Amino acid sequence: MTTDIKQADYTNPEDAQAVVNVLNSYACDPMGGGEALSAQVQATLADSLAAVPGAFSILAYVDGKPAGLVNCFMGFSTFKCKPLVNIHDVAVVPEYRGLGLSRLMIDKVEGIARQRGCCKLTLEVLEGNTLAQAAYRKFGFSGYELDDAQGKAMFWEKTLS
Repeated sequence: MTTDIKQADYTNPEDAQAVVNVLNSYACDPMGGGEALSAQVQATLADSLAAVPGAFSILAYVDGKPAGLVNCFMGFSTFKCKPLVNIHDVAVVPEYRGLGLSRLMIDKVEGIARQRGCCKLTLEVLEGNTLAQAAYRKFGFSGYELDDAQGKAMFWEKTLS
């Protein structure tokens, strides 16, 4: 088995299709919402990501086949006055789970973040996704809080469209 972990080139047709395929696999999973990406999203995802300043994706290929994906976006910590990387999606195609691909991809993200002078990596995880939570803890992540009395930060959203 040959594993290749690389930063996606959104202009490369193979990488662009791999981003779409792995993200669509994740979207179809219950942890990703259980519904395929729309045809419009699939057709425009790579070009749209390429147009977002600071967006980057890490791909895992196993024996030349797309097996994993981490989508990331640059952000900024006002308290540290330094950039950060938000890990937005972590996905491994079901038949490639258990091979340590998430760890390898997040290690690659961390290397990029360190090169860019980032102060931290952030991510969100569903309360019910205990498998991912355990993995993230093992990778060094923890809940975010400024003060024990105030509790951990919560991720909220307001849908606009």
